[in-house]
Amino acid sequence: MAIDHLNPPTGQMADNVVGFARALRAAGIPVGPGAVIDALNALQVIEIGHRADVFTTLEAIFVKRHEHALIFAQAFDLFFRAAEEWKHMLDSVPLPDHARKKPPPASRRVQEALSQPQTTEMPQAQEQELRLSVSDKEILQKKDFAQMSAAEIAQVTRAIAQMRLPQAELRTRRYQPDARGLRLDMRRTLRGSLRTGGDIIDIHRLGRIDKPAPIVALLDISGSMSEYTRLFLHFLHAITDARKRVSVFLFGTRLTNVTRSLRARDPDEALASCSSTVEDWAGGTRIGTSLHSFNKLWGRRVLGQGAIVLLISDGLEREADAKLAFEMDRLHRSCRRLIWLNPLLRFGGFEAKAQGIKMMLPHVDEFRPVHNLSSIEGLISALSSAPPPHHRSLIRSAA
Repeated sequence: MAIDHLNPPTGQMADNVVGFARALRAAGIPVGPGAVIDALNALQVIEIGHRADVFTTLEAIFVKRHEHALIFAQAFDLFFRAAEEWKHMLDSVPLPDHARKKPPPASRRVQEALSQPQTTEMPQAQEQELRLSVSDKEILQKKDFAQMSAAEIAQVTRAIAQMRLPQAELRTRRYQPDARGLRLDMRRTLRGSLRTGGDIIDIHRLGRIDKPAPIVALLDISGSMSEYTRLFLHFLHAITDARKRVSVFLFGTRLTNVTRSLRARDPDEALASCSSTVEDWAGGTRIGTSLHSFNKLWGRRVLGQGAIVLLISDGLEREADAKLAFEMDRLHRSCRRLIWLNPLLRFGGFEAKAQGIKMMLPHVDEFRPVHNLSSIEGLISALSSAPPPHHRSLIRSAA
């Protein structure tokens, strides 16, 4: 019998499949009502007592992308291990080999999705809960990343994942067909005139091609910057989806290119790949040496076409000398715009007293904070607007 002609089952099994689909959506796997119906119908034509058969059937219906396979495997194990009505399925055939791998980087997100309570509140209680959540969001906007609990960090991570950077266009030297362009497209115009025996009827024009400016991020991963860098990596992962020209480098005592690692679709998998690539996470800081490596090995490759450089560091260099000032000046001259993001600006009485900060500050276009959600939103506005005049602007935030 074809699956399309079956009637979806009801009762405990249907409730479990629907609950499992909700958990998958909360964990980041898009599952629609049509897929739930297909899953319920498919379970009627397999041996329900074999766990491997159930796993393979649901996986074939719910998983449409390769990066969702590991999340589905862990969600299946956690969900149906806790379901008492399906307990007889867990002692049967073991899971396939790819489902017995080490839990994926998104394991914490899956556990949080499965632990969300499914309650039905009265409208008045929902309205009160909504007001409280809005108030909590306002507090979360201004709270320092370093002072957040694990639950608040998870909320901030989800908020950052929803951020999008408007496409601030940069005019290039290349042209493309444009009916409103100011340049005559002689080749297309003459080619079109051949159809009319040499009479020019349609005049074709060319217009400049506008592309988003490349973004190059240099992130300090020393011990004092570790928490801020991790959350900013979530922001870079979110904007990389829309802007493919984003290059990311991490530096502590050495420079590491993590651009390719950050392109993984799943944010937790991307950050786990970055962590495994870097060998000096939460170690010392050698800003001058790292900038020298970047300028020598990567500057000409990624700083072309008017790149915007984001330097995320507190500037507490242990080897502050003339080399640091030279490399900062070289970096500043090689890019279109250099923005220094420093979490120390969260202090109202901040003064540039450290030797490293004094050497770096004259060579940046903007000096901004990066310690909470409000500061990241301010950075989005700054990147989406026209660059400031050619002088350094110190931007403090009371958030």
